Amino acid sequence: MKTTRKIFAFLLLGLLAFVVYALYHTGMPAANEPEKPLVSTAGAGALVDESSLRTAQKLAQLADKPEEQRLATEAIRLADHELDLAFAAAQRDAKAHPASLSEEAKEIQARLEKAQNNQKQEQAEVEQLTAAVERSSGNKKQALQDRLDAVKAELELTDDEVDDASQDLVRAGGDTKWRLEQLAEKHKATSASVDNAAPLKIVEGPERFGLIHRVTQWNALQQKRKQLLKAKEDETASAAALTARHNDLAARIETAKQSSPDLARHTKKSSVSSQAESAKQSPKKGRSHEEAVAALANVKEIISQQQELAGLDRRADYRKQLAAIYAQWAREVAARQSGVLHRALQGIVVILLITLGAVFFSSWMNKLVGRLSMDRRQVQSLRTVVRVSLQIVGLLLILIVILGPPNQLGTFLGLAGAGLTVALKDFIVGFIGWFVLMGKNGIRVGDWVEINGVTGEVVQVGPFHTVLLETGNWTDSGHPTGRRVTFTNSFAIEGHYFNFSTSGQWLWDELQVILPA
Repeated sequence: MKTTRKIFAFLLLGLLAFVVYALYHTGMPAANEPEKPLVSTAGAGALVDESSLRTAQKLAQLADKPEEQRLATEAIRLADHELDLAFAAAQRDAKAHPASLSEEAKEIQARLEKAQNNQKQEQAEVEQLTAAVERSSGNKKQALQDRLDAVKAELELTDDEVDDASQDLVRAGGDTKWRLEQLAEKHKATSASVDNAAPLKIVEGPERFGLIHRVTQWNALQQKRKQLLKAKEDETASAAALTARHNDLAARIETAKQSSPDLARHTKKSSVSSQAESAKQSPKKGRSHEEAVAALANVKEIISQQQELAGLDRRADYRKQLAAIYAQWAREVAARQSGVLHRALQGIVVILLITLGAVFFSSWMNKLVGRLSMDRRQVQSLRTVVRVSLQIVGLLLILIVILGPPNQLGTFLGLAGAGLTVALKDFIVGFIGWFVLMGKNGIRVGDWVEINGVTGEVVQVGPFHTVLLETGNWTDSGHPTGRRVTFTNSFAIEGHYFNFSTSGQWLWDELQVILPA
């Protein structure tokens, strides 16, 4: 083995050792972090954020394994529950805190109230006139009927005015009832989209081999993992924001309770004795009506805030659960990435082994061929044939490892067979011709034959070629010319030949005898 080839072989061995080391480490099972217990929380806000559910639904389309499908289903369930709480909080907020009216909305609301008052008066008048008409008769009844028709016409006009003012108030954003209805409709549509969604299906294609497919698969898993980690970070940030809102609201509620004589005993730091003392000092009995109304409104406001506080707790917890699910899902994808990398390293090991095998086998074949008792030129030719053959076989094997076996193996083999048939047509026909030459009317070694105008003695009949020792025309003296002529055996099928050694036939020859004068 030459020095260059030895250096190349040692480099391949070193690279093989490194890949085997990496292969061992990527084949070890990934240490999964212990799953954190999942709890529950929620909160309010006039604007309902649906991004959590949309993200869960988008990521569910990427679930292509049973474990990932389970996590995706759980993520959608949690996001839907959190959105239910968000809608409920938004509806409470819209009901408890109507939007401040603009000047235009105030004018529209005043017009609406005026029209509604007129509507009530006219409805009452229609009822009175209707009863009076039933009790009256004669001219008086006719007069009352005329008045009833006029009031009904006015009532119809007032109804139109109420409808118009209501629509104008909705357009100006001052109709709380309409806002609540819009929230309810939106919530209903969102819930229906979740409930009517088709169950997640796993569509797994056939396993694809080859380093190129491994790289593509690893990149796809990497993109999925990035999306999952981004979703985890978003849910963690949302949970932190909801927790901060919860803490701020809890502090405000506690302050409001401490400043209210009626609710001082509901503070977190109050003891049983202080609760009894505050109950004795509670000035519920000497209050005016306005003070009692204001105190009741304050208590209701605190009750609404307390409900919002509990909702914030549950919503924040749902967000934490989603973050934990996305983290677990990302770990599953990372484990799959490790498996893909492991199989890719196996392919690299196979390529290195093929290369090393080709190098060592080529050296061994060179030594083996060198020991043969053949002509130097034949030995050199044989070495070249062996080397090229090994390189072609090794290259084909390496391409199969890199690109993977063809998907349609039968089609591939059929096309390859057709191509080889066209390319090796002469060899195939020659091989079949060999069977013809071995038959009853064939030729044997030692026969004197003529093939394609060349006459000579047969010295070799092989599977593909027939070799003659040329002797000139059959009418000549038959001395060898010293040339060896090789024919492809296809002449036995596509052409013709003459055999002058056939038993039972006469062969013309000429013998010249020189006599003295």
